Amino acid sequence: MTNRIRAVSVGALALVAVAGLAACGGGAPAPTAVPGGPPKVAAVIKGLDNPFFQAMQKGIEDNSATAGLHTTVQAATSVTDTTGQADKLTGLAGQDYSCYVVNPISGTNLVQGIAQLASSGKTIVNIDSPVDPAAAQAANAKIATYIGTDNVAAGRMAAQEMGKLLPAGGKVAVVGGIAGDVTSGDRIQGFTGGVGPGVQVVQAVAADWDRQQALTQATNVLQAHPDVTGFFVANDDMGLGVTRAVANAGKTGQVHVVSVDGNPDALAAVKSGELAATVAQYPYAIGEMGVDACRAAASGATLPAKVDAPVALVTKDNADKAIAATPKPFASYTNPFTSLIGK
Repeated sequence: MTNRIRAVSVGALALVAVAGLAACGGGAPAPTAVPGGPPKVAAVIKGLDNPFFQAMQKGIEDNSATAGLHTTVQAATSVTDTTGQADKLTGLAGQDYSCYVVNPISGTNLVQGIAQLASSGKTIVNIDSPVDPAAAQAANAKIATYIGTDNVAAGRMAAQEMGKLLPAGGKVAVVGGIAGDVTSGDRIQGFTGGVGPGVQVVQAVAADWDRQQALTQATNVLQAHPDVTGFFVANDDMGLGVTRAVANAGKTGQVHVVSVDGNPDALAAVKSGELAATVAQYPYAIGEMGVDACRAAASGATLPAKVDAPVALVTKDNADKAIAATPKPFASYTNPFTSLIGK
């Protein structure tokens, strides 16, 4: 994603994420607002100053409207408003909602609110950014399911595409987000672990999820390593900064840039050839699946502890198809909640 700030260390989350979430999940608590009826859903997401979360909100609201659900969506004022986001969840906790969809800014900023809700038997659906499993377990903040992108797999998918772009091998650089950020770290881990033996990572830099910083960092990399033939970039906004640095160096088409997110500007850049590829993730689908999880829980189903959201590689060959379908996925994907609600 995207400008997503998480306070958990890469190593800690990588070791305990899946097991911790499963331990915190253990099946959905029974909804309390309308026993046996449709759920009333409250969603608290990150700031709508980012198109990623705008698409997530639309997915939540569109699916709720289709299902005839009463749903409220509240957002933080920005992607750094940890306290404000926590206050929004607290404000909704006393209202008659049976299922809460949460997309925390950090791994811990919503833990106390989630614990309060869980103690009341409410269903908690965690989407996109994972709650810190250790903190959740310590606070008895029980989460029914986690739905989000497998960022290691996304990085690996980018590595496979880079290998195709550089069949004879070559030197590449990596541009990450904020140093220590979980999302960035996972994507870089997937990329560096997935590249073939002929591809050498010569430098890794952090650009704080910022396009201008990425432009500056990539310019420096190109000066230090004029023989670099590829960049992997942890999100599209930074990727577009890197493509500008490549263009400024007169190397468009010679230096391949692959990034992650699939935002509209990046899809257009893939179509034009400025960006070699993007691994698209789908916040719209994540929002939809969050609502589906609430519906499944309300029907009495036990939810899977972890669900991978869809991702798809977008290249020039399928960019038109991806653009036409956005914000929805252009390829089919598995939604395990559909069978639980008979959708």
